[in-house]
Amino acid sequence: MKKDLSIRDIDRIIEMAWEDRTPFDAILMQFGLREQDVINLMRKEMKPSSFRMWRKRVQGRKTKHLKKRVFEDGRFKCSRQRQITHNKISKR
Repeated sequence: MKKDLSIRDIDRIIEMAWEDRTPFDAILMQFGLREQDVINLMRKEMKPSSFRMWRKRVQGRKTKHLKKRVFEDGRFKCSRQRQITHNKISKR
């Protein structure tokens, strides 16, 4: 794990780790921390109850691992979501 993380970096890593759709691979690319490093950082920086809640939430979540995602590129979009074109909401 990197030792030269600033407080701002640590805050951003924690924020990204809590986000459902941010994969661990994004944290690895941006900060050089593997999934286990992120888990260790979260354990160190959070209260024990908050860490347990986060681990329960993240374990088995397909969106946190690129290889387990059901969608390829871009963001998931609901089929009922309206299209936005030139700042005007299109009708169906």
